[in-house]
Amino acid sequence: MSIGAVFSLTKFPRFQFLHQGTFLYNFAAPSLLCNCNYNNNVAIVVTTAPSSVVNPNRSVSTQAKPPKSASDNLDDALVSFNRMLKSRSIPSIYSLNRVLGSIVKMGHYQNVLSLIKQLHLQGVPVDAYTINIGINCYCHLNRVYFGFSLLGSLFKRGYEPNVVTFTTLIKGLFAQDKYSEAKNLFTKLVREKQIEPDVVTYGTVINGLCKSGNTKIAVELLRSMETLNFEADVYCYSMIIDSLCKDRMISDAKTLLVEITKKGISPDVVTYTSLIHGLCNFGQWKEVTELLREMVDRNVSPNVHTFNIVVDAFCKEGMVKEAEDVLQVMIKRGEFPTVVTYSALMDGYCLQGRMEEAQKIFDSMVNKGLQPDIISYNSLINGYCKKKRIDEAMYFFKEVSRKGLNHDIITYNTMVHGLFENGKCDAARELFSEMLAAGGQSPNLCTYRILIDGFCKNQQVAEALSMFQAMKNSEICYDIDCFNILIDGTSKAGSLEIARELFNEVFSKGLKPDVYTYNVMIGGLCGKGLMDEAKELLTKMEEKGCFPDHFTYNLIVQGYLKRSETDEAIVLLEKMLAMGFSAHASTISLLVDLLTRSRQDPTLLNMIQKLVPRT
Repeated sequence: MSIGAVFSLTKFPRFQFLHQGTFLYNFAAPSLLCNCNYNNNVAIVVTTAPSSVVNPNRSVSTQAKPPKSASDNLDDALVSFNRMLKSRSIPSIYSLNRVLGSIVKMGHYQNVLSLIKQLHLQGVPVDAYTINIGINCYCHLNRVYFGFSLLGSLFKRGYEPNVVTFTTLIKGLFAQDKYSEAKNLFTKLVREKQIEPDVVTYGTVINGLCKSGNTKIAVELLRSMETLNFEADVYCYSMIIDSLCKDRMISDAKTLLVEITKKGISPDVVTYTSLIHGLCNFGQWKEVTELLREMVDRNVSPNVHTFNIVVDAFCKEGMVKEAEDVLQVMIKRGEFPTVVTYSALMDGYCLQGRMEEAQKIFDSMVNKGLQPDIISYNSLINGYCKKKRIDEAMYFFKEVSRKGLNHDIITYNTMVHGLFENGKCDAARELFSEMLAAGGQSPNLCTYRILIDGFCKNQQVAEALSMFQAMKNSEICYDIDCFNILIDGTSKAGSLEIARELFNEVFSKGLKPDVYTYNVMIGGLCGKGLMDEAKELLTKMEEKGCFPDHFTYNLIVQGYLKRSETDEAIVLLEKMLAMGFSAHASTISLLVDLLTRSRQDPTLLNMIQKLVPRT
């Protein structure tokens, strides 16, 4: 069910759900708690009311929240529920709600809806809390509109939806990526004073806005809370700080942290960890250290997630020694490293090609009783592939299955790329076929790029073109990089006509060629001695707003020099120097060779003198 909705709510026992002026739901007074099943994505509403009538003036908020159930698993909870229903006396809805609440906490939402249906079939009167449980379950099952349909039952039984009800529905809308509808509903409810939002409501909306990338609106909501003298809690501030960091607004995040401390709100480990993560992404290590020190001074202990972020950031920056130091501090503070910690450290060593150290970390993790995950194996496989130790990479690739883990698309992509880099095209093709046959993973854009590039670099252009066609036949949206690889590959293989066709296809497919696209095409033309066409393409790329780089000029200059067309080469070299580009060593080598053969041509000698100081 896809609905772009505008909500119309009143204080009367009637709920209208509007879409483009049409009533999609219209629950008048007789409607009841619905017994909703899934039937072609439509909520089937049972409209027969039980005989019991409750106080029509009582709102949802007057119903006390049942305490936690003692049930610790689903079977126990179901047995308890069925026992109460089969008892001679009518079971208390309070007791039944208690069991339903415990099952909700276990995450068995469909079971809860089935039990509520069972209550209805047996004529057990339900209350507002039961209906709220049903709404919550539908929201968790990503059926938020079925949750809205239950509002009619609240009205039927004399209840009015309160802040808890609507907070649940707003959270459900956000969970289904219906950000605009969630925001509009919240705005309408507040504007028409249907509810008085509490800190949970504000937190739900701020969280949804931040996750949807609407950080600016979230900040505005926070400021509006302050103007209403409604104090946000550390949870709200932490979410916004985290979102600011993800939006690379690190300065604003730091300012907000200072602001909340001045207000007397104590940042917690989540607040600090979010900001530390942002600082790590910007490589602001001094401030990371200061913030960690501030945490300790405020008696906020960094947790394993905090340490993992710092370890991972150091490793990605090649600062493995610093990462090891953080690991030691982590252990001394009583935080035990996890698989995530060791995998990050292992990846740091792999990125540096230090496979022996990476292997030691892997073995240490296993010896401590930790089970490596697919990320751990992917790091090792990638490291060994980059070191061209393909047999060891394949050993760990096969060990993934032996350990009961499943290869993900990164595992396959890494291994296929490693095989191509080692010239094992047949093995790469076979592994790709195995992946398709296994059915667990579908090739993505990166997979096809690797395949096309691998075949091109191993002079198997026909295979590359076949893979490109297979990708076009799939639902994968190809990009300019795929064309770049193929244009380069076909040009170098001497198939300039195919390269031309691919280049023209870029425009017909609505893609925008980048400087690399033009460079590989110009390189192909120069390789065939088609200098007029290459120069014409240089002019066209400038007209289309794609500006040449140093590779572009060096390619064309070298093309002219190889044909001993020194005048054209000198003109382009002068233009290249005026734009601040330098000549490549191969370009200068051609100039020197031409100077030798031309008996010290003064024009060439003068140009070489201009170029050499810039190299």
